[in-house]
Amino acid sequence: MNVHPTAIIADSAKLADDIEIGPYSIIGDNVEIGSGCKIDGHVVINGPTTIGSNNRIYQFCSVGDDPQDKKYRDEPTRLEIGDGNTIREFCTISRGTVQDESLTSIGNDNWIMAYVHIAHDCRVGDHCIFANNATLAGHVYVGDWAIFAGFTGAHQFCRVGAHAFLGMYAGTGRDVPAYTMIGGQPPSPKGINAEGLKRRDFSVDQIRNIRNAYRVVYRSGLKLAEAITELEGLVPEQPELGIFVESLRSAERGIIR
Repeated sequence: MNVHPTAIIADSAKLADDIEIGPYSIIGDNVEIGSGCKIDGHVVINGPTTIGSNNRIYQFCSVGDDPQDKKYRDEPTRLEIGDGNTIREFCTISRGTVQDESLTSIGNDNWIMAYVHIAHDCRVGDHCIFANNATLAGHVYVGDWAIFAGFTGAHQFCRVGAHAFLGMYAGTGRDVPAYTMIGGQPPSPKGINAEGLKRRDFSVDQIRNIRNAYRVVYRSGLKLAEAITELEGLVPEQPELGIFVESLRSAERGIIR
């Protein structure tokens, strides 16, 4: 273990033998950090927080501190971070609240750039990208491979589906279906994230099917319930539409249209 002598480590912290911790960092009580992690200087990690393996946390981050919620009363809520994440300078990630499931969670292989804020009770999947200053309010769900451009945001309880793309400054107050691109002020749907799907080895046929499904929702004039019914019939032969249909069906704040 390579721990700088100025770092402060709580007695109850559980640290893998091969991690690195930089100068003036503070690792608080009930923090567990897995193998291969590198924590730069001036990072504060409070618990209960569990961090998996091979994560890189850059300087001046605040990870696992109290939720920014006036209802919070020092309950022992949690933050869980998976493996292979990169968390850049000045990011803030809060623990959960008892008003939800007492948990904020971040999956694997996410790229979280400088000044990003991930609030209490958020659930972030795998392989997501958050560009500088992106912000998630409380209780936001983000599916795998979603991309938030710079200065984007999501309102409390919004759901952003897998492979969605939020263009720069596009703060959303409604759910963003899987595969969907939004942009502008106020934000509006701009099509599907076709370039992202190509990079993830979706076939030409799959991308065509997803684009046609998008048109059913956004161009056909059908009510949302009617569009969902039509698309559900296509899922057995076009399984890539499954997560699109599910993101429509599970929307609680209404989808952005």
